[in-house]
Amino acid sequence: MPSALSHRTLGVIHTAVFTAEIVGRYAKEIIPEVRVVHLGDDTIQDANLASPVGTIPKENLFRFVTYAHFLQEAGVDLVLLACSTFNRAVEYARPFVTVPMLQIDRAMMELAVREGERVGLLATLASTVPSSERLLRSAGEDAGRKVAVETVLCEAAFQELRSGNVAGHNALLLEEIERLSRRVDSIVLAQVSMSALEPMVASSKVPVFNSGRSGLTRVREILLAAG
Repeated sequence: MPSALSHRTLGVIHTAVFTAEIVGRYAKEIIPEVRVVHLGDDTIQDANLASPVGTIPKENLFRFVTYAHFLQEAGVDLVLLACSTFNRAVEYARPFVTVPMLQIDRAMMELAVREGERVGLLATLASTVPSSERLLRSAGEDAGRKVAVETVLCEAAFQELRSGNVAGHNALLLEEIERLSRRVDSIVLAQVSMSALEPMVASSKVPVFNSGRSGLTRVREILLAAG
């Protein structure tokens, strides 16, 4: 018997091509019946990282709108942006794209603020911090909460990941989660690449949310609601 979502297609825009594998794993688990198409452009992340923290190059916003149009023309039912640094691009694109769009990290922010007003934000890239803090506070405002955000930036973990030392990356972040969990009601992991920590934080003192699981779960909810 065909699934209610077997005729649906999800388009995912990546600003770092390696995240396609991470998102793909969650897609296979949570929306296995949905066709997923990936569109990646490493130059977007390169330009974001080369810009002052908190600044997104205008040409990158244009690229996102263009890529979202490509996916719309290809017949996708939903566009998912898999980059936290760049999450504001969805808001800029909404007047120009008719299919639904979703920031992969929005759902975890909404889940986190339900746990309490003290939220820990753990990031490995400085460029992600302003956009993640903004989205987290936006989720708090929409939920009627004034959120106190405690941000921890662990750039050493990103360097370990880039060098191929995944175990070192994970160990550094687990140490930070342990310390941060003593001071907050919940924790969000800023980059989708950090979703690999999910099985390691099940016994954390507070809920630890990642954008891979929460983002793809929200995708499923949106597609089911569309009928």
